[in-house]
Amino acid sequence: MRIRLGHSNDPDDAFMVWALATGRIDTRGFDFDLVPSDIQTLNEWALEGRLEVSALSLATYPLVQDRYVLLPHGASIGSGYGPIVVSRTPMSIEQLREIEIVIPGRLTTAFLVLGLALGGPLATREVPFQQILDEVVGGRAQAGLLIHEGQLTYRDAGLAKSLDLGEWWERETGLPLPLGVNTVRRDVARRDELSEVLLEAIDAGLAHRDEALMYSLEFARGLDESTASAFVDMYVNELTRDIGTDGRRAVEELLRMAQAAGIYDDVRIEFVGD
Repeated sequence: MRIRLGHSNDPDDAFMVWALATGRIDTRGFDFDLVPSDIQTLNEWALEGRLEVSALSLATYPLVQDRYVLLPHGASIGSGYGPIVVSRTPMSIEQLREIEIVIPGRLTTAFLVLGLALGGPLATREVPFQQILDEVVGGRAQAGLLIHEGQLTYRDAGLAKSLDLGEWWERETGLPLPLGVNTVRRDVARRDELSEVLLEAIDAGLAHRDEALMYSLEFARGLDESTASAFVDMYVNELTRDIGTDGRRAVEELLRMAQAAGIYDDVRIEFVGD
């Protein structure tokens, strides 16, 4: 059975699919076609139901919940850390509310949490995530919302962190911040077995970390091995293996808050195996 699997073209997601890319596990008759892309594109494709399995932003899930169901593994969850807003000099929350912030996409969880943290409406402009640092450094934007490895490299660019959304979320809720999730389309047969195979792939990467990390460097956009390794450690953890009770509570709370804010009309959370 052919399974087109969309994953973000970042070291952490690449780490999780290493075993599929290299044939290191028994795929039980599933034939995986790996499709790396940026998360905003994966979100847009999910609106069309293009891929059988896809990583996507949790913020997008309520928009595709009739077509996809959540997988209990593969999530990107930060415990006390998450996307950050950077600027050339530190800014207060009040100052951030008054300026334009460049963002990596309105379907991203980072943008959703930014709106919850600052309140709205906000002045924002979308640019590809890999261009946000340059927009701020070059003075074309006063502040930028960083996801992916920019969370680790902004100081090298001479920028300051004005807001850490993971820290804000933990203060507000006491929970980890769920950012990305893995999903499977509802019309895919053998979803439970497919879920088991995808978990085995993650476990294989963790068991052969050095090999999986070397593969992930192909998606590191010039990062050195140390920085790429640190990024993988941030977002491939125990909650990645199994979202568990805390992870589910975090998903429920974030989407509940968003629905209460009028962002979604109806949210139904369903995992494979429920």
